[in-house]
Amino acid sequence: MVKLLAFSGSLRKNSYNQAIAVCAAQGAKAAGAEVKVVHLADYVAPLFSEDLEALSGMPEAARRFKTLLTEHDGFIIANPEYNSAFSAALKNAIDWASRMDEGEAPLAPFKGKSAVLMAASPGALGGVRGLVSLRMLLGNLGMLVHPTQQAIAKVHTLVDEQGVVNDEKTITKLHKLGAIATEYTAQLSK
Repeated sequence: MVKLLAFSGSLRKNSYNQAIAVCAAQGAKAAGAEVKVVHLADYVAPLFSEDLEALSGMPEAARRFKTLLTEHDGFIIANPEYNSAFSAALKNAIDWASRMDEGEAPLAPFKGKSAVLMAASPGALGGVRGLVSLRMLLGNLGMLVHPTQQAIAKVHTLVDEQGVVNDEKTITKLHKLGAIATEYTAQLSK
């Protein structure tokens, strides 16, 4: 069974991007994947620094996130767009996870794994500009990023007060993206 990790690059408590990651994860589960949804705010580490790493090693939160990445076959990532790029929180988590432990293959948490990307924003573009740089980064880490992606514009009108996507068209799009993540990862595992 395909194992997928779903998360957003947002640290915000009521993140729209976390809401769409959860919705896409539901589609992946319905398609047969084992899916774990996590919130990046539970894995916040200090800004990556080789000096800090040399002094005290990898922070515990970063190690737990790296372990999650390593244990899964692929990722469903919802990315908030900040100034036309992905979030600094996501970049920092990736930077820590990319650090090689003794006896570990380079980029082990990423290399050869799948990713499906999406973004959400109250704006008209839905955060799509941030996906370009994220796609490039993940590809450079050896990941296989599916060409299909979703940018959910005006997301604040599509989510209820509990932070759940409640628009049927949007739910259908995100469930389909989750199913794509499942099918794509399964094909790569053959």
